[in-house]
Amino acid sequence: MPHDPYKALYLHIPFCVKRCAYCDFATQAIDRASVEIDEYIENLSLELRRTSKEGKLASIETVYLGGGTPSYVGAKRLSLLLYTLSLSMRLEPDVECTMEANPESIDERLIADIWALGVNRLSLGVQSFDDGELEALGRVHSADDARRAIVAAQSRFDNVSIDLMAGIPRQDLASFEKSLREAIRLGVNHVSVYPLTIEEHTLFNNMVLAGTMEAPDEDLQADAMELAAEVLGGAGFHRYEVASYARRGYECRHNKAYWTGVPYVGLGRSAVTMTQNSERRMRVQDGRVIEELDRASMLVEDLMLGMRMSRGVSESALKQATELVPEATNVFQSLEELGLVRHIEGRWMPTDRGWLLGNELYGRIYDLTL
Repeated sequence: MPHDPYKALYLHIPFCVKRCAYCDFATQAIDRASVEIDEYIENLSLELRRTSKEGKLASIETVYLGGGTPSYVGAKRLSLLLYTLSLSMRLEPDVECTMEANPESIDERLIADIWALGVNRLSLGVQSFDDGELEALGRVHSADDARRAIVAAQSRFDNVSIDLMAGIPRQDLASFEKSLREAIRLGVNHVSVYPLTIEEHTLFNNMVLAGTMEAPDEDLQADAMELAAEVLGGAGFHRYEVASYARRGYECRHNKAYWTGVPYVGLGRSAVTMTQNSERRMRVQDGRVIEELDRASMLVEDLMLGMRMSRGVSESALKQATELVPEATNVFQSLEELGLVRHIEGRWMPTDRGWLLGNELYGRIYDLTL
């Protein structure tokens, strides 16, 4: 079918040195020398070239190498993949190209190589600057490893992001605040803050079920998310998305694409591609259609995803959805009465309370599709 041009590209590298206790992503722990990694990177490079020849990468504006731990596969394999990427699309400085990395698997050599080959944004999986908390998560790096990795990354990259987690076993608000302030001290320009969630088929889930670990305290996590907004906001960061804080000009354009209905290509094991035109939106994973939306459902999904962003959705977007889903305006008015959204200067925007009660906020909008 004729479809809108793809604007974002995701490349999945599903390998790690060790599977973390909380992880439910499509990853595997594998020896770095395994030929399986070589075969995967070669196949992913071939898939890139094939996708390019089909014309699907002509309008790409953001690229994201995620995992897994892309940095774990090493400079030689990444150089092959990034060189293929540069041959497959226009990889100029105005194209945001992000790579995820973990502190223990990155060094000055790899940083120099990926920077020279077009990566211009580095996202480091730090999670905490407390060694006890890192041990509880099953991470293999230390707090000092994280500090060294950030400093090394900043030798080439101006755009360095880190992830921090709230609700880690052994963590309290004081230690969480220390991690926030350490991120600020180290000069990163983007911080993503996530509450720990217990997912099925993870070690943490088994421990909770066995009674050897307590489930995260949701009230404590809510307090931590409020604290993050206060501490990072006071340091010049703005919260542009429910879990993301950035200094002006350092917002992640790739992540924003997902929340604003931008078509994207996903390459690699378990990666998802979203294709759409004015009448239909379809998501495909590993060659199988996993979701198909008609126009009414598309418009409702855009309203829901828009509530992840601080700028929310426009009045015209809500009006357009209401033409096909008459209850949409009433739902937003009820959300405003509940204090979950606010209506200001022609936009409907989430409140801090709405973000804290995200299940209710997103759920009420999603229910419009039922």
